Amino acid sequence: MSSSDGKLREEICRYGRSLFERGLTPGSSGNISVRLDDGGWLVTPTNASLGFLDPARIARLDAAGHLLSGDKPTKEIPLHAALYESRTEARAIVHLHSTHAVAVSMLPEIDPRAVLPPLTPYYVMRTGGTALVPYFRPGDPAVADAIRGLAGRYSAVLLANHGPVVAGDSLEGAVFATEELEETARLYLLLRNLNPRALSPAQVDDLVAHFGLTLPDHRGDCG
Repeated sequence: MSSSDGKLREEICRYGRSLFERGLTPGSSGNISVRLDDGGWLVTPTNASLGFLDPARIARLDAAGHLLSGDKPTKEIPLHAALYESRTEARAIVHLHSTHAVAVSMLPEIDPRAVLPPLTPYYVMRTGGTALVPYFRPGDPAVADAIRGLAGRYSAVLLANHGPVVAGDSLEGAVFATEELEETARLYLLLRNLNPRALSPAQVDDLVAHFGLTLPDHRGDCG
C-alpha cells in the first residue's frame, strides 16, 4: 500500500464517520469511492456503515472494476462507474440516503432537469444543479444507462426514492457538495408552498461569471 493510498483510505473513513455521526446516512447505507491515478478505485465495502469503516478493509479495484484487495465492494459499483465514465474529471463520488434529499425525490412537482431551485449561492457554486434519475432497484446495472443518458451534464444526481449521488474533483469537494445538496433540500421542504424568493437568473449568471462555473444544460431529457 502506497503512502498516498493509505492517506486516501484514512480520509474515506474520516469523512464517512462525519457523515454518519450527523445522521446523513443511517445504518449501513451509503457508499464512497475515490478514483486513483492508475484508473483504479478505492471504494467502501458492501453492507458497511460509513461510521465504522476500517481503512484496511476498503476495497481496492483495478481500472476494469476487478477486486484486488479488501472486502467485497458496494453493490452500487455500476452507479459509480457510469458517473466516473461520464464525468471524466471526477476524482471521488459520495452516495448517501440523506433524509431531506430522499424526501424531495418523491415529490410530484420535481423537475427532473432541475430538482431544486437556486435557493442559495452555495448550492449553485457547489452542485451547479441536480438531475432526478427514475427509480431503480439498488444495485440494478440499469441505473448506469440512466446516468450515461445525462451525458455528463450533472455532477449531482438524485435517485428517486433512494438518495443523492455526487461527484467531485476531490473527496472533500464531493462531500461538501453532497452536504450542500442536502441542506438545500431541507430548505426547499421548509419553504415549500411559501413562494420563497430564489436567486434570479441575473444573480445566477453573476455567480457563473465570477466563479467560472459551468451549469448543466437543461435542454436534454433527464426523465
